Amino acid sequence: MEYKYDLSIIICLFNEKESLPELYDWIRRSLEGRNYELIFVDDGSTDGSWDCILSFARENPDVRGIRFRRNYGKSAALYEGFRTAKGKVVVTMDADLQDSPEEIPELYRMITEEGWDLVSGWKQHRKDNKLTKNLPSKLYNATARKVTGLKLHDMNCGLKAYKNEVVKAIEVYGDMHRYIPYLAKNAGYTRITEMPVHHQKRKYGKSKFGLDRFVHGFLDLMSLWFLGKFSKKPMHFFGATGLLTFLAGGIMALWIIIRKLIYQAQGLSFRHITNQPLFYLSLVMVVIGCMFFCTGFICEMVSRNSTRRNEYNIKERL
Repeated sequence: MEYKYDLSIIICLFNEKESLPELYDWIRRSLEGRNYELIFVDDGSTDGSWDCILSFARENPDVRGIRFRRNYGKSAALYEGFRTAKGKVVVTMDADLQDSPEEIPELYRMITEEGWDLVSGWKQHRKDNKLTKNLPSKLYNATARKVTGLKLHDMNCGLKAYKNEVVKAIEVYGDMHRYIPYLAKNAGYTRITEMPVHHQKRKYGKSKFGLDRFVHGFLDLMSLWFLGKFSKKPMHFFGATGLLTFLAGGIMALWIIIRKLIYQAQGLSFRHITNQPLFYLSLVMVVIGCMFFCTGFICEMVSRNSTRRNEYNIKERL
């Protein structure tokens, strides 16, 4: 496939006016002589960041700009950037000067020469606050490695490189930008690795992400895990869960009834079935099992009527 550029560099930003001129000059110095395009995605900035992008575009025809009417979030910005990218290799980085453009040539080499589908940056020595950033990040990444099976130390690093076909094959939405490597893996791109990168302290402004991102991130991870395993066969999850719950409740209820009949036949004292809390617990489990089973049927009907039910990521055809 023919590509217009060797490199597409996507920079998502929100109120980063102070850092943009310095970042732009830094990229130009680091990539001098290379064939690349710069795609700035302004996620609803209100500080004049768009004016900076317009000035870059006036002096450089290979600068693209996308401006949202309001703040939609990083995933939306990346999605639009991916749609626009025309380079053989796509690199994403943040606009806060914490990612170094000098890492880009090596990322490009790993994609083009070593054949990786995706290379994720790894901030080995973070310059963030240890209590609010480093420790939660370590816990988050440990959980992500366990669930996704990807041995990446820093899955949420903004500095990443991809083959162009990878970014065209995945859909980033909500807050799923944290799990792009997992999205790529689910799309069939399994050659994923990481590269240690240099990390700088934020020079201007403050972080746009709070501690709530860890709660949201965990919930998004569970959603992706479920969709990756059961999106085309939801009955396998809901049906199996419902069947096990129904059987457990039914066996408990049957055991209580049989024990009562045996005690009654032998003339022994016994508790009435309706006086036993375990009996009501078994009834609840039976009802919940039926609900799970019905949910599975509904999900199967929704899936069967989906226009994307038989969409698959085909590597090649003869």
